[in-house]
Amino acid sequence: MLHRMWGKVHKVTKVAADIQELVVDVRGQLAPAVNYRQLCDDVLPGDWVEINTTAVDLGLGTGGIHFVIGCYPQHRAEVLAARKGPAMAEEPQKPHGHIVKLRYTPLQLAVLSVEEEGSPYHSILGESDSLAGMPVMVASLHSLIAPIAVAFRHFAAQPARLAYLMTDGAALPLAFSKLAASLKEKGLIATTITAGHAFGGDLEAVGIYSGLLAAKHAARADACVVAMGPGVVGTGTAFGTTALETAPILDAVNSLGGRAIAVPRISFADRRARHQGLSHHTITALGRLCHTACHLPIPQLSGDEGKRLRQQIEEQGLSRHQIHWVDGDRTLELLEDYGVKVTSMGRTPADDPAFFRAGGAAGWLAAQWL
Repeated sequence: MLHRMWGKVHKVTKVAADIQELVVDVRGQLAPAVNYRQLCDDVLPGDWVEINTTAVDLGLGTGGIHFVIGCYPQHRAEVLAARKGPAMAEEPQKPHGHIVKLRYTPLQLAVLSVEEEGSPYHSILGESDSLAGMPVMVASLHSLIAPIAVAFRHFAAQPARLAYLMTDGAALPLAFSKLAASLKEKGLIATTITAGHAFGGDLEAVGIYSGLLAAKHAARADACVVAMGPGVVGTGTAFGTTALETAPILDAVNSLGGRAIAVPRISFADRRARHQGLSHHTITALGRLCHTACHLPIPQLSGDEGKRLRQQIEEQGLSRHQIHWVDGDRTLELLEDYGVKVTSMGRTPADDPAFFRAGGAAGWLAAQWL
């Protein structure tokens, strides 16, 4: 059920185009909270806000903060003045559209989708039905977009544009991802696209197919990385995870004439047996659910780790995909060179190098095809 209560804004710690980060006093205790500016008015210290406390009450990791549902401003005039002053970022100026996301919920919002009649890309997408060989890297965890982006940028033989297409498998607001914002600020991602009920991208798309075509024909990207936002859902069962969305997405890329690159989830630091070596998420998606053959880049690991990966590929029937053993991806070094800070499940690249090298291998492969 929905957990909600009222709190008082103690401090506004950060304001960006689509988000306010807050410290809220809830029953005498200070706690972090997020206010999405597309869903609620700006707030100031002293304002009362109704917050969703579900994630904190459940002790969730990625989503363990409060989220503002609505507000009761103490001084509306001050809020309006602050919006125009240096203390607040400019209010996001989103074009008006007629496609509703978060449909039939109290927070449903209208966006201008890239496909609809009022979009400048409507006619382009109405005539487009092919990715024309564009490499598309499909990952099951949000943190993998970082090694993908740095390796793609470094190994591309020419200046290349990378689009990030965020699905609605986890966090719905793109603004929640500090990683995506950092990669875009550094120029490693050129355009963001949010598909399905995810929202807040440079371009909004109704679904994965039009989102992919928008990456190619509206964003004019040379390659695309597709991944959900932070907060993958898993239950410890084979099919109870949002990570399996990778299978139909890979099939979609192939059906549209793109080059589908499956980004494997690999770890030798995760203590859970089901995620050792190739994760059961990758094995299930590529072994049972993906109906087309994909490109599968694997970092060249030595010793028992490399032997384990080769054994899993053979035993799980993944050799029907085109395997690319990648050496010299330099992923960990490149993350340092580009100043990208990233963790996954609390682990840094130094803690779990195989995990991040898997993303770098995909970026390396996509770059070779330019």
